Amino acid sequence: MKEFIMVFRNAVNGDFKPTAEQTQAVEKQWGDWFRTIAAQGKFVACNRPAPEGKTISGGNVITDGPYAEVKEILMGVATIKADTFDEAIEISKGCPILQVGGNVEVRPLLVMNL
Repeated sequence: MKEFIMVFRNAVNGDFKPTAEQTQAVEKQWGDWFRTIAAQGKFVACNRPAPEGKTISGGNVITDGPYAEVKEILMGVATIKADTFDEAIEISKGCPILQVGGNVEVRPLLVMNL
């Protein structure tokens, strides 16, 4: 099996403030989806970045970020196993972020032999 990374992004909506019940419902959808992938033996890992960060550019220039002005925010990344790229894409079609206007980028992971 090969490993693939799924990158989850969503549009910025600063006006939307979910209720506790809405947050719990969304977390349940994500949990159910990941448990389904895990039950198939295809789940590797999932992480979500903290809201604060820094960007380091050439010349060691450090800037604050991410910025609220961006149109999309990185919601998280997950690594899964699949036999083919098409299978990884099919797995990504069940992602809850697609129900709220977000998107999933799927890429094969390349093995780095160091």
